[in-house]
Amino acid sequence: MKSGEFDKKTFVENIKRIVVKIGSAVIADADKGLNSRRILALVEEIIKLKEKKYEFVLVTSGAIAAGKAKLQLGGRPFSLQEKQAAAAVGQCTLIRTYERVFEQAGIVVGQILLTHDDLSSRKRYLNAINTIHALLNCGAVPVINENDTVSVDEIKFGDNDFLAAAVSSMIETDLLVLLTDVDGIEDRRQPAERNIIRVADAANPAIYQMIDSTTGSLGTGGMISKVQAARKAAHSGVATLIANGKRKNAITDFLAGEEIGTVFLPKIERLKRRKHWIGFTVKSRGKIIVDSGAREALTDKGKSLLPSGIIAIEGSFSVGDSVLLVDGNGNSFAKGLVNYNSIELAKIKGKKTADIIHILGKKDYDEAIHRDNLVIISE
Repeated sequence: MKSGEFDKKTFVENIKRIVVKIGSAVIADADKGLNSRRILALVEEIIKLKEKKYEFVLVTSGAIAAGKAKLQLGGRPFSLQEKQAAAAVGQCTLIRTYERVFEQAGIVVGQILLTHDDLSSRKRYLNAINTIHALLNCGAVPVINENDTVSVDEIKFGDNDFLAAAVSSMIETDLLVLLTDVDGIEDRRQPAERNIIRVADAANPAIYQMIDSTTGSLGTGGMISKVQAARKAAHSGVATLIANGKRKNAITDFLAGEEIGTVFLPKIERLKRRKHWIGFTVKSRGKIIVDSGAREALTDKGKSLLPSGIIAIEGSFSVGDSVLLVDGNGNSFAKGLVNYNSIELAKIKGKKTADIIHILGKKDYDEAIHRDNLVIISE
């Protein structure tokens, strides 16, 4: 969908389910912990919108900021263990705050803590979907956060922008809202003018030239992270709104048709949930470099990846792992689940399918990656 084709009125009228990601910069103050007043204002807005039959799922940051304040860790650099301890303490404060405010309106909240490893497991991924749907069916508000008490680099989402995009795809939401401390994306190419971009396409590389790449002192994700999250959401047919969470009733005003924040348009063709999981949720365990003929067969003709099109293998991975496909120029263009491990693929790369059994002593599959397990991620 192009910006010129965006009918905001029709789009807004069809919104029912909304995932709201609330950043640390919105609900926490440096070294002071949670800002209860801001949380109250956001929750009160959501309560009023729920009365109008909107469904909400919250993805909230703030646990580490809350825990740092309680443990009096200050603004100094602190270790992974201290960060995890802060998350353990702060998560209690965070969920208790949400529970107390929602409870005043008779609304129940349900806490869900996830790691990237949880969603990389197909079984746990589906279990998480079922839990979120069950909470929504009961009229509750799921409150989701990364489980920072156990997260290390290997199983982290990176930031809650990515987690929010993943959740949006999981439950096929209508709108992803990323609340931050700015009014939207400003075009940095014109610093003399404060020009908020109202409608954007996350697939357009030019958008990255317009934005500030810095992150705040409280959070882990800057504006680039939010654009990348919007791109992931777009592939599952979800539009993304980046808006100022400190602005009163930002979501309400957007739903009323006002010019609020920056909207990233969804793809017209929504990826099926399993394909989105392969392409944008599961972490890649390695890389497969392919030749130009293989890239063309995959991207233009919808074919499977055969060993004959493979130039090289990078990393160590097992059967069923996700890998990134890269062309000879170093451009990543697809992800897929492999039928052979990295050692086996290194032996059969560049070979014909008929040669597999002679080289490996077995032939479980003709394809290195079947097209049903492959997703094109380049634009």
